Amino acid sequence: MGCAVSVYAVGKKKTKKKSIIPEVSIFVPSMRVPAQCDLQRTLKGVIPKDLADRLTSIRNQIVLIAQDTDVSAIDELQQALEEYLSVVVGFTRKEFGLQDLIGFKWKNLEDGQEEISVANSWFELLSVLHMIAMLTLVEANMKLIPKDSDMTERVVSGDCMRDAVDLLLKAAGYLDFCVQDVLVHLPPDVKNRLPKDLHQGILEATSNQALAQGTEIQLGLALESQNATLSVKRRLACEAVSYYGQALCCLSGDNNSHGTAKKHMSFIKWKYLEAKAAAYYYHGIIVDKGTEPSCHVSAVCCFLAAEELLAESKKASLSFCLAEPVTRTPPAWGVMKHLNKKVPETAAKKSQMYGYLLDQEKGLQVLPDLPEFQLSLKPDDYILPQAVLTWDSEKWDIPGQSLKEHLKDCEDGVETEEHNPH
Repeated sequence: MGCAVSVYAVGKKKTKKKSIIPEVSIFVPSMRVPAQCDLQRTLKGVIPKDLADRLTSIRNQIVLIAQDTDVSAIDELQQALEEYLSVVVGFTRKEFGLQDLIGFKWKNLEDGQEEISVANSWFELLSVLHMIAMLTLVEANMKLIPKDSDMTERVVSGDCMRDAVDLLLKAAGYLDFCVQDVLVHLPPDVKNRLPKDLHQGILEATSNQALAQGTEIQLGLALESQNATLSVKRRLACEAVSYYGQALCCLSGDNNSHGTAKKHMSFIKWKYLEAKAAAYYYHGIIVDKGTEPSCHVSAVCCFLAAEELLAESKKASLSFCLAEPVTRTPPAWGVMKHLNKKVPETAAKKSQMYGYLLDQEKGLQVLPDLPEFQLSLKPDDYILPQAVLTWDSEKWDIPGQSLKEHLKDCEDGVETEEHNPH
């Protein structure tokens, strides 16, 4: 099953109907889920039995929910993941000396293949937070796609748009925490083994993408507001350009010529072109309010640039959709529906109106730079949940294990590995 089909199906009921090509408003780069591993044997005699049972039980619950979407919901998965974090965070504390005790296994939801098994609790923490961030992006995507997604005229309510912005800021917060507070604890050998989805550049690119899409949605809300000025709309459009530009820079540091990474890059390029078209359109309207001939000439250059960027963005959108795994984009709504109508009309009207100036002032036909603004949206602050109280109890009730029992467990583990090679 293709990546997007799996990713965007999380939290939905399974169906016997033929698979449909998923619709993407908010791009979700990947979804990694925990794979089954025998934690009980490793933890036996090391930590209290109730703590080991709790860790194993919650992790197994997450595995089952993620694989069987008949009983899954994003809220249920996120609740289980948050509860799991409160147990896992204890393994990261140096005083217990358990950071490298357990080999945590994860697999890619798209192809079901096990990606990596790492004996490092910070890796487990990173993987869980990444999964929560991806689920939050899936939820944001669902907010922008109505249940009847086949409708040709797309209408998204203001409440859904605001909810989507809140979710995007939450997702950016999880990813920012991963970069600032988790990756720094991983030793170089573990960092070198990380799957591409967990590389710093990919995490930062996805965070910037979330902020960019949040800004883009805010521009859509501004369009519907009578109080939003042209300056506000231009600023939001220019900020989206900056965020997407930063995302492109982050992605350019990795090899993104294959699979999901290639599709992620094509999505950012498409959205960057759209954002730039919007920025030049609103900048042109403001510049055109000047009285000097040079103002009108610069405005026409902006409108023509917006028209060209819009045409390029449509080609980029098609490239994104056709890149594996195949997806589809929603009908134009909000900002893009407005721009698809206004940009060609304005470019044609102003070119005709100021045609004589364009002939007279050829030296002034230079596309002006877009103004730069301090970026408004920031990732939400994220704080790890408190470790469960068992970690801080003065006395741990750890049942003893005889040498014979320990050796038997080791033999059972070897036998299991031989019968279940990876």
